[in-house]
Amino acid sequence: MNILNIRQAEGLNEAIAELKYHVEKRINLNSYSENKPNITLSNNKLMRMCLLAGLTSESKRNLNELDAINLSSNRIFETLFTLHNLSGIFFSLLKLRYHTIDIDWENNKMNSKVVNAEIFRGYKLLMKEGVLEDWLTNTSSNGSIKHSGIIPVLNLNIGSYEDDIPALLNLNGKDIANTQILVAGTTGSGKSNLLAVLLNEIRSLSVDSNYPVNFLLFDYKGEFSDPANNHWLAYFETDRGAILDPISAPLPFNPFKNFIGKPQNEINLYSTELSNAICAIDNARISANMSNRLSEAIIKSYKVTHNKAISFDLILKEYTIAQPERDQVKDDSIKSVLKQLIRTNLFSKEDRIDLIRDSYIVKMDGFPKDGPIAKAIVYFIVSKLNSIYETLPKQVVDDDCVELRHFTIIDEAHYMLGFDNKPLRDLIATGRNKGLSIILATQNMDSYKSEYFDFYANAQYPLIMKQQSINDSVIKDLFGVSGKEFQEIKEAIANLQKGELILKNPTAIQLGIGKKYKILKVRHLI
Repeated sequence: MNILNIRQAEGLNEAIAELKYHVEKRINLNSYSENKPNITLSNNKLMRMCLLAGLTSESKRNLNELDAINLSSNRIFETLFTLHNLSGIFFSLLKLRYHTIDIDWENNKMNSKVVNAEIFRGYKLLMKEGVLEDWLTNTSSNGSIKHSGIIPVLNLNIGSYEDDIPALLNLNGKDIANTQILVAGTTGSGKSNLLAVLLNEIRSLSVDSNYPVNFLLFDYKGEFSDPANNHWLAYFETDRGAILDPISAPLPFNPFKNFIGKPQNEINLYSTELSNAICAIDNARISANMSNRLSEAIIKSYKVTHNKAISFDLILKEYTIAQPERDQVKDDSIKSVLKQLIRTNLFSKEDRIDLIRDSYIVKMDGFPKDGPIAKAIVYFIVSKLNSIYETLPKQVVDDDCVELRHFTIIDEAHYMLGFDNKPLRDLIATGRNKGLSIILATQNMDSYKSEYFDFYANAQYPLIMKQQSINDSVIKDLFGVSGKEFQEIKEAIANLQKGELILKNPTAIQLGIGKKYKILKVRHLI
């Protein structure tokens, strides 16, 4: 069976959500110690449970129940079958149960209907009184589980090319140069749906493995954190516990580095970077004296804490002390930014979560997108991620794949590209060395032509959606074309419809023949 393009039936997610509630109610404790979340099961795990339960039933199969299934555009991920190397058993059982019916096993649509029929059969069986309890307490085992520790293949099926050919993005193959993704699309182009599809694929392919890929999404428009869109979260194998709202409560970690046991020179370098950042996130003019004074205030703050993580209050206090006495009662641009950061109470004084080991969505729509607070949130969280990554070992590598640990997704990223954003540069530059990656999304590809960093050179997949306009040099940089080819690509971008995107065709570029671009239709998810 071809398991790369099995589609979900309509109503399957609702059935799985109902079963998920009953299973998690059974396996979770009434309460946990502080900062210990309830156990949540992935949709893949629940579908696998239903498929196994359905295949235990010896009831006679018929074509009428297959005809009654309507398929959606969402797919069932191949990890449903491949985890623990069970695919051979699944295929054998499916063909055994349907041996009296003429099934075309080469037909993806028919395969999809058969698999969904068995999942629904198992769902109905498990929802019968007493059956779920028996299923969960069955402890018999025929041997040890093998192959559960392999690195998941992150070959993202994000839509289709012409003739319904699956459009795949290989993120963690050993021959892939990097895993950075650039997205550009104007309002109404389908950019949010594309981000959701990317996350859905990444999470669903990895969450059942020993190498789950977590994520941190900066939700500038508030779509993903909107309670009205709670059902979206199941697509990302998470729930509302992943939502961090800085307006409701401080972000549960200290954004500053800890330098205990580190040389003074590291603090000096960090103070300069931090000073530049605080100056850059405000559009006001800041003199060299003010910038130097801020850097000194940061160094002195670390002396006060004996190299432990500092705070904005302490920086403001040391900055004020360093001012001439006549100016200490006045506010300048630096003090204005620091006071805003203190007043909004953005961060906790200690770490209560691990940004890498779990997935989070930061609700950003309560702040002006181009204001200092929104910039500070993104800057300091990305800086915190870098601090965590520094402590991690290199990612695991096997014969075919490399481990990916985490994705940072910044929508409306152009607000963070207009200054020398060192944490963002470091996050990208560290790359697969530590198993991290990043997705940047903006409204126009021009935003990635930064004087501070070559985003194009560090992006494996620039994904171009409908644009208001596009700079000619961007097309030339990305596709290496001129003349007739250039005009053809420019026209193709101008004619993109909602949900369509254009990307490079590396095979044609390498061979020097054929079109140097491909157009694909992104599958609809949200």
